[in-house]
Amino acid sequence: MGFTAQQIRDLNIQFKGIPAEEIIAWAIQNAKRPVVTTNFRPYEVAILHAVANIKEDIPVIWCDTGYNTPNTYKHAEDLIHRLGLNIKLYVPKQTASHRDAIMGIPGIDDPNHKKFTEQVKLEPFRRALSEHTPDVWFTNLRKGQTALRDTLDVLSLSKDGVLKVSPFYHWNDAQLDVYLTDRGLPNEHKYFDPTKVLENRECGLHT
Repeated sequence: MGFTAQQIRDLNIQFKGIPAEEIIAWAIQNAKRPVVTTNFRPYEVAILHAVANIKEDIPVIWCDTGYNTPNTYKHAEDLIHRLGLNIKLYVPKQTASHRDAIMGIPGIDDPNHKKFTEQVKLEPFRRALSEHTPDVWFTNLRKGQTALRDTLDVLSLSKDGVLKVSPFYHWNDAQLDVYLTDRGLPNEHKYFDPTKVLENRECGLHT
């Protein structure tokens, strides 16, 4: 699949207001190796449910930092079984206990923060992409989450040319709450990302 920047701009205009399911179906039809990524954060269940409904066996890449809350791990296990997710788990090469003993969880201004993020998130993610070589990457990016994400849209190209598809990009929390309620799906609000520290800060995967 190859799209010019102009084609992507035109499609984004067309896709604004289109149901998420239609966007996903279009992307699946045009994909050879689609994947969806998740960390089971709040509202991730929406993208997982919507994509798995259209392509049951799609690889679901979960890069588990090892620092999720007990609630998030229980939520993840529930969704994996409830939705029949084809989970592909990637974890850091070093255990959380080992890392905690050496550096703990560094703050944003700590020189070790970059190294920490590389170990727990970026390296496992690169490993996942190199093994799956996707041409389409479904994400739950939404407008208003971070400054970077406000510059994206339903469709965007990653720096290595993968088409990122964010079918819920223009949805707000209230709209997603209705989506989940209508389908009897659980949400998760006790999520913790040790690499972001601040909610409106990028974790690194989308830069």
